Amino acid sequence: MSSVFDEYQSPLSARYASPQMKKLFSPRHRANTWRKLWLWLAEAEKEVGLVRITNEALEAIRSNLEVTDEAFKVIAEEERVRRHDVMSHVFALEKDAPQAAGIIHIGATSCYVTDNADLIFMRDALDMLLPKLAKVIHNLAQFAMKWRDLPTLGYTHYQPAQPITMGRRATQWVQDLMMDLDDIEYVRVSLRFRGAQGTTGTQASFMEVFQGDTAKIDQLNKILCEKAGFDSCYDISTQTYSRKVDLRVCNALASFGATAERAANDIRHMAHDKVLDEPHESTQIGSSAMAFKSNPMRSERICSLGRKLRNLPNDFSGTFAGQWLERTLDDSAIRRIDIPEMFLITDALLIALDNVTNGLVVFPAMVEAQLQQELPFMATENIIMKLVSHGVSRQEAHEQIRVLSGEARYAVRVEGKQNDLIERIEQNEFFKPIWHELRALLDGKLFIGRSPEIVERYAGPGGVVEQKLRAYEDHITSTRTAELAI
Repeated sequence: MSSVFDEYQSPLSARYASPQMKKLFSPRHRANTWRKLWLWLAEAEKEVGLVRITNEALEAIRSNLEVTDEAFKVIAEEERVRRHDVMSHVFALEKDAPQAAGIIHIGATSCYVTDNADLIFMRDALDMLLPKLAKVIHNLAQFAMKWRDLPTLGYTHYQPAQPITMGRRATQWVQDLMMDLDDIEYVRVSLRFRGAQGTTGTQASFMEVFQGDTAKIDQLNKILCEKAGFDSCYDISTQTYSRKVDLRVCNALASFGATAERAANDIRHMAHDKVLDEPHESTQIGSSAMAFKSNPMRSERICSLGRKLRNLPNDFSGTFAGQWLERTLDDSAIRRIDIPEMFLITDALLIALDNVTNGLVVFPAMVEAQLQQELPFMATENIIMKLVSHGVSRQEAHEQIRVLSGEARYAVRVEGKQNDLIERIEQNEFFKPIWHELRALLDGKLFIGRSPEIVERYAGPGGVVEQKLRAYEDHITSTRTAELAI
C-alpha cells in the first residue's frame, strides 16, 4: 500500500510554506474556483438578458460548488479520455448538476476559468503576503531602535571601515524591505480581471450570444468584476490576459527575494564574527558530527530560498516573450509550476524572516571587543589633531603615528597579538602632551556620526516606517511570531 512517502513532494509544501498558502494553490481550491467562475458567468448572462438560463440551472450549480473526491475521479477519467483539463471539469460539473447541462461555459474559452482563476489566486496570495512583510519590517524597525546607539565596526569590501551602529545597519535592511513593500503593493493594486473576452479577445462569441448588443457585453464584464472582487478588466486581452502581468508580479517578489538573501547574508557574516546570532532552540542540533556547532541555519535557508525566488523572473520573461500572436500553449506547464512556487517561496521566506528578525541576539561585549581591535587605527586622525592643538608639527605627528601603526599592525597580523597601538603611544614621550586625553578618544560613539538620529527619524515613533505600516497595524499587533515547522 503506497503512502505520501512513496511519491515526490515539493519541499515548499512539505517543509516551508504556510497551510493557508498551500490551500490557496491546492487542486481542490482551483477546481472550486472554476465552478464559481462558471456560476458567476451564468448568473451575469442571465442578469443581462440570456433567458435560456433558468433559476433551476443556477441553483444546481450553486449546490455543487464544492468539488468532491468522487468528482475528482470523474475529472481524472474525463481528462484521460479527452485530453482537455477544462472540458473534463465541465463534464464533471454537468454530471453533478444535470439541470445546468448545456448552459455552462456559454461564450467562454478555457482561459475564462484558467486565467481568471490565476488572477484571483495571485490577488489573494498578495493579500496574504503583504501583512507578513509588514510584520518583518516592524520587527527590524524595533530591533534597529533598540540598538540604535550601539557602535559596531563598519565594513566596506568586508574590510574594517568607519564604525556604524548595530541599529543603523539594520535600518538599511528595513529601507530595502520598504521598497519591496511599495513594489508588491503596486502590483497588487494594479491587478485587473480578464473577464469574458472570447477566444482571441475580440468578444466575438459574446456578440453572437447577445446579438450584437455591446452594452450587454460591457455590463456582463462589470458584473463579473463585481462578483470576483476586481475593479475592472484589463483593457486589452488576447485569448489570455497578457503574460506581462505574471512577469510584473514575479519581478516584485523576486526583488524581495534578493533583499531577504542580502539581509540574511549580513546576519550570517555577523554570526561568524560572534557579534550577533539568529534565535536557536535549546534542543537544536547544529551539526551531526560537531556537537559544539551552532550554525545560522535559518538564515542559510533564507539565502537558499531567496536565491531561488530572485531567479524566477527568467522563466516568466521567457514565457511572456514566447507567446506568439494571440497565444500559444507553451505557457501552460511552466505557469502551473512557477505561479504557485513564487508565492509559496515568498511565503516561506516571510515565515523564516519573521522568526529570525523577532529573535536576533546581539552580544555587546563581542561588538565592543571587535570594535576596539580596529578603533585605535581609526582614531589616529583625531590623535594627530589633538597634537596639533598642543603646538606639535602635523607632519611630524603623522610620521610618528605611521611608524607606531605599522608596529601595531605587525603585532596583530604576524604575532597574533591584540592591537596595542594605544599602549605604544602611551609609552612614547612624543605623545606626552595628550596622554591624559587618549582613552577618551577611543569612545566608539565619537565615530558613528548621526547613526542614532538616522535610525530614529526612519524607524522610530512617527517616522517613515511607522507611517507606512499603519495600514497593517492590526495584523502586526495581533499576530504571533511565526514558528518554523521544520
